[in-house]
Amino acid sequence: MGLLFGRDKTRLPRPNEALPGRDEAMSVPDRHAVLNAPLAPPYPEGTEVAEFALGCFWGAERRFWQTEGVVTTAVGYEGGYTPNPTYEEVCTGLTAHAEAVRVVYDPSRVSYRQLLKVFWEAHDPTQGMRQGGDIGTQYRSAIFTRSDEEYAAAEESREAYGRELKRAGYGDVTTEVVPAGEFYFAEDYHQQYLHKNPAGYCGLGGTGVSCPVGVASADG
Repeated sequence: MGLLFGRDKTRLPRPNEALPGRDEAMSVPDRHAVLNAPLAPPYPEGTEVAEFALGCFWGAERRFWQTEGVVTTAVGYEGGYTPNPTYEEVCTGLTAHAEAVRVVYDPSRVSYRQLLKVFWEAHDPTQGMRQGGDIGTQYRSAIFTRSDEEYAAAEESREAYGRELKRAGYGDVTTEVVPAGEFYFAEDYHQQYLHKNPAGYCGLGGTGVSCPVGVASADG
C-alpha cells in the first residue's frame, strides 16, 4: 500500500526526481460556489490569506468555508517542486506537493489563531504521510506561513496541541511549519467539491482532542 510502480509514495522526491510540470496556470472559476467571492486574487480589501494542508482537500476546504469570518477558499497544491501540476501528477508523489487549502479571511471577524484551531481539530496531525486511509506525501499535514508572526503562532500552537495530544495517548505531531511557497490552484472540479457533490468522499477526521483556548485566543 502506498506504492506506485514500486516507488514508495510516502517518501518525498528529491528536486531532480520531480515531474517537470508546465508554464500554464490552471483555469479556475471566477466565483466561489458557496460564498460567491473570488477564488483568485485580487481579494476584497482588508482580507488576509492563510494556507494549510490537512489531508484530502475536499473535506478540508469545507471546514474552512463553514468558518465564520472566512471570505473565500480554494484548493490547490503547495510545498513541492513541480510548477502548475495536475491532480494526477500530484497523486504520483513525484511533485512533492501537499493538497492545500487557501483561506481568505477578514481578521476583524476571525483571527489567524482561530483558524489554527480549526486546522488542528479537523484532522489527526500525528500520522505523517497519510490521513486515515489516504496514504502519500500529498496528504501530509502542513502550515504554510506568510509572516514571522504567523510562523511564531503556528509553532506555538503546534507545541501546545502536541502536549494535549500526548495526554490523550497520541504520538508526536508531524505537521510541518514552513514559509508559504507558490500556491497552484487545483482543477475546477475540485473547487468546493463537497458542495457540488454532497455525498462525495471525505476522509477527514479529527482526534476529538480540543485545541487549547489560549492557542486560539482572539488576539490574533
